Amino acid sequence: MIVDTLSVAYGDALALDGVSLSVQSGEVTTLIGTNGAGKTTLIRAIAGLLPVRSGQVSFDGRDITGRPSHRICDLGIGQVAEGRQVFPTLSVRENLLMGAVIPRARALADETYAAMLDLFPRLQERLHQAAGTLSGGEQQMLAIARCLMGQPRLIMFDEPSLGLSPAMVGEVFRIIRRLKDQGMTIILVEQNVAASLALADQAYVLETGRITLSGTGQTLLRDPRVREAYLGL
Repeated sequence: MIVDTLSVAYGDALALDGVSLSVQSGEVTTLIGTNGAGKTTLIRAIAGLLPVRSGQVSFDGRDITGRPSHRICDLGIGQVAEGRQVFPTLSVRENLLMGAVIPRARALADETYAAMLDLFPRLQERLHQAAGTLSGGEQQMLAIARCLMGQPRLIMFDEPSLGLSPAMVGEVFRIIRRLKDQGMTIILVEQNVAASLALADQAYVLETGRITLSGTGQTLLRDPRVREAYLGL
């Protein structure tokens, strides 16, 4: 995926100002920045959930800028949104099946469903439970599994550890690493800067809608500006 000089505005206020980055297949690309820097705006613009003022997003060599979000999903771009966004009154099983409604996923829905229950055994124990009654960590597992039901080739995670216990944070990162090891392409927006940079192949710092630093995850972990601003070192 290539994001080329992307700008997004809320009214007259620019939220993204000429952002450019590349996401390599099979790698984890991490975005870090303070609240309000534009990280979620970037993910939502890529997903087709926000209109783009200028610039371009391309995926597999095709321009996807401004396409409807369901079309972008069907191209293989999935999103695990901030706050999990499960359907609270539907059961765990129904939430999972909702992830496979897009055309690219329907033929493999049964096979993928079985794989999700193997990957997330807690969900198997709660298949008929309303999603809204799950713990925060269980809801995050469900949100990830529902996204995987759509057969994505690229997953965008927006603050997946937010509000979770330390044990569940560790579980979320173990799942993301497992997906990486399986060759999944990942964009990761995460408040846990040290853990997300340690996992990243490539990383970008976003400040007030602009990319101000970029490099490998290890390079940014060692950068004194990142260590002072985001790691308290």
